[in-house]
Amino acid sequence: MAPKISVILPTFNRAATLPMACQSVLDQSFGDLELIIVDDGSSDDTAAVVGALGDERVRYIRQETNGGAASARNKGLEAAKGEFIAFQDSDDMWLPGKLAAQLAQFETLPDDVGVVTGSKIVYGRDENWNYGDGKVACAPPPSGRLSLEEDQVKRCLSGNRISLQNALFRRTCYPDPEWFDPCAKANEDWEFSARLGQHTRIYEDVKPLVLAFISPDSISTQSRKKFIGLIRMIKKNRQQLSRYNDIHASHLIRIGRSLYRFGKLRWAARFILAGIRVSPITAVSMASQAARHFCSRLTRTAIGNG
Repeated sequence: MAPKISVILPTFNRAATLPMACQSVLDQSFGDLELIIVDDGSSDDTAAVVGALGDERVRYIRQETNGGAASARNKGLEAAKGEFIAFQDSDDMWLPGKLAAQLAQFETLPDDVGVVTGSKIVYGRDENWNYGDGKVACAPPPSGRLSLEEDQVKRCLSGNRISLQNALFRRTCYPDPEWFDPCAKANEDWEFSARLGQHTRIYEDVKPLVLAFISPDSISTQSRKKFIGLIRMIKKNRQQLSRYNDIHASHLIRIGRSLYRFGKLRWAARFILAGIRVSPITAVSMASQAARHFCSRLTRTAIGNG
């Protein structure tokens, strides 16, 4: 019989942390699952690590060429047999009751809710993979909790409330078999959630379900890839963004600022001017905020030097 839940875990050269991540899935209080590990062209001993798990619920798929997390997750989706889909990262840890708690939430929610998600506690690691000095943050911030009653399309376009390892998805929540954009090497979860919110409703709980670790090679620390992911998000959601000029303009101006920092002055000017054309009010507001932030930093520096 098919498992209730398919858990997809992409990995690339993470043999040091992979056993912990996998075991936190296999030790879940709800055990009717398959764990699909997609090796995205690793050059370390990932295959041996997977073999040592010794659990018949584990399935191993290897991609000979590294295509990125989005590509690996799509590969896992092709193989998934479960009614529900979950994602785990190769350097994070699920708390023991994650899946059971989220399945119980689905039982209490309307049928048009296709996703339940929670939060994660984020810690740092140094270059030797040792843990940092303590909690870094709770992500996403509980104060911005997504409501079932609000315009979820707008919220998903304005900012991401879904970290994939925090969520549980109905297999039918999204109409296309390929969920993720392989061209987005970061922010692919946000790009997906922006499209996902147009097809289903999302229930967000603020209870932490995951322990996540920011490692020296984490994608979340790579600003250029995140910047490209934002561009992909805008490109694939142009029609929806046309309904929300303020959000559209703010994204264009943020891209322009990033391009300026990267030294791409001509392209920076194009994006900033495009943002101004879409919503002059938003452009003025963002400029005012930036000026206040600059003045505040300048004041703190002056006081510190005084």
